[in-house]
Amino acid sequence: MTVNRTVRAAAGLFILLSLLLAWLHSPYWLGFTAFVGINLLQSAFTDWCPLMTILRKAGMKE
Repeated sequence: MTVNRTVRAAAGLFILLSLLLAWLHSPYWLGFTAFVGINLLQSAFTDWCPLMTILRKAGMKE
């Protein structure tokens, strides 16, 4: 997988996981959902997110 595809997959996974945790445990987990959404929005304009940096340093291909 490439960096971009991995970032999208991780974002989807984090959103679904946080929604599940909000449903099962506490609605405060929706804050994490909002964080992921905001991060996706800013990365659309800047083409950068923290996970991209981590994956590139780990040697994942572009």
